[in-house]
Amino acid sequence: MTTPASARRRREILDALRRGTVPAHGLDQLAVGLTHMERALDAELDAVARGGATFKAVRGEYGSGKTFFSRWLAQRALSRGFAVAEVQINEIDTPLHKLETVYRRSIESLRTATVPPSALRPILDAWLFSVEDDAVEQNTDVDTLLERRLSEVATRAPVFPMAIRGYRRLVAEGDNDSADALVAWLGGQPHVAASVKRRAGVKGDLDHFLALGFFRGLLAMLSDAGHPGLLLVLDEVETLQRVRSDARAKALNALRQLVDEVHDGHFPGLYLLITGTPAFFEGRQGIQLLPPLADRLHTEFSKDPRFDNPRAPQLRLTGFDAERLLELGQRVRELYLEDAEDAERVEKTADDAFLTSFGSAIAGGLGGRVGIAPRLYLRKLVDVLDKIDQFPDFNPAVDYEVRIAPGELTESEREAMSADEVDLDL
Repeated sequence: MTTPASARRRREILDALRRGTVPAHGLDQLAVGLTHMERALDAELDAVARGGATFKAVRGEYGSGKTFFSRWLAQRALSRGFAVAEVQINEIDTPLHKLETVYRRSIESLRTATVPPSALRPILDAWLFSVEDDAVEQNTDVDTLLERRLSEVATRAPVFPMAIRGYRRLVAEGDNDSADALVAWLGGQPHVAASVKRRAGVKGDLDHFLALGFFRGLLAMLSDAGHPGLLLVLDEVETLQRVRSDARAKALNALRQLVDEVHDGHFPGLYLLITGTPAFFEGRQGIQLLPPLADRLHTEFSKDPRFDNPRAPQLRLTGFDAERLLELGQRVRELYLEDAEDAERVEKTADDAFLTSFGSAIAGGLGGRVGIAPRLYLRKLVDVLDKIDQFPDFNPAVDYEVRIAPGELTESEREAMSADEVDLDL
């Protein structure tokens, strides 16, 4: 069920659409075609909140809404108290076979419903406060309780609790600069001063093997700090298909290791979501290169997408058709009408017939591919609604010429264009 948006939220949504970006909040207002997944996904989030762990893969062509889906799910997770991190996988900045880099990017994007990225230090402070409070209540030494809480983490990454003890000492001494540096080291950042690390009793930088232990440490802290889990999104994993064969093999093996760690219960409180194109899941340069991974992710899809199993390891996004595009336009129009200066005129002028023809025109300019039209459709639709609302003499059928220029297209949209500039008759 969609919760009505406040005036501030409506303004934020419409402003984001004007810019051609995915709104930061209120995605439930725009979620078309996802209702059949809600119950299963909410049940998985609830299971993770109770100490479980889940892995899910989302597949869809470029423009099918994978990024929208992951952020929509992130909002559902945040509403349950989860922390969220989103990592864009690419061969240069964030190669999947280097888990220390994936961990660092996760910490950089880590956020909660109330704390923006990076939320590591507020989470760490909240966790230490909880430990100190419990130690007083149990009449126990704080360091002893801290070690007990991180005992499982210490078996795989003993430097993690060492660094936290060092951070606690630095804070007590009032050395905030060194404390900040040590938090950066805990977040996987390289080039932290050796003098700071020596004071904490740690050395070197985070590597591939320690990264898994640090993820477990983060999950342990989140749990005690009042956050029941972490939704970690690894977006655009299909980029692995473009890397050298040796790096691709390492990346696929790292992904298999992550999936196994989740399934074996080593990451309590983790919901791991990856997104990719069908070619990554089915093609010869993707997961099929590693049969054990392909077997773990294998999913039988129905001939009719309506009967796809949302509890399966993979979810399939089929993208937009004309009917869904109309429904999306109707939702945006309803949001707009709530605060329009001349709501009656906007509703009458931008009726369903107009929304349908407008969507067809945008899709026509993208080679007839309705599935990649939503972003441009919404951006231009809000522009039209603004003009209808502000100018009594404005008639979009006469006064508005839709022109799709290369500079306003994403890479996938640009590929679908049949010409540099297309005039569309409404």
